Amino acid sequence: MKRHITLIAIICAVTALATVYAQEDATAWLTDFNKAKKEASEKKMPILADFSGSDWCGWCKKLDNDVFSKKEFKDFAKDNLILFLADFPRKKAQDEKIKTQNHALMKKYSIRGFPTVLILDAEGKVLATTGYVEGGAIAYVEHLKRLISGAKKD
Repeated sequence: MKRHITLIAIICAVTALATVYAQEDATAWLTDFNKAKKEASEKKMPILADFSGSDWCGWCKKLDNDVFSKKEFKDFAKDNLILFLADFPRKKAQDEKIKTQNHALMKKYSIRGFPTVLILDAEGKVLATTGYVEGGAIAYVEHLKRLISGAKKD
């Protein structure tokens, strides 16, 4: 009987972990821009491109802590956005291919400061530009909805 209960507990734990990982994967940040564009095209969703200095930029950390890490943002992003991170860390190691790609994107989109958040179509055309917005995840999601809705009207 004890083994049976232990086995059921293990199965429940594994199922719960699988569910958490599946939910996190749905809002995973891509680092390959071509893959982000491909997914955007396939899913017919815009790309949210976050240009960030994740390990040194205070406003980038605040945007991540106040918005991107919150359930409200993740729930919205899962069904409405392809998430792409162009990171420019100072302390964290980064693959040379990603570093080269991110610097080329920074130049292409004339990124002058961090965080810069772009809403892009599947071809990489800028639909809207933003950054940190006060008010937390719910306010940020509403802000994104307005930006995306405005871009669709153009």
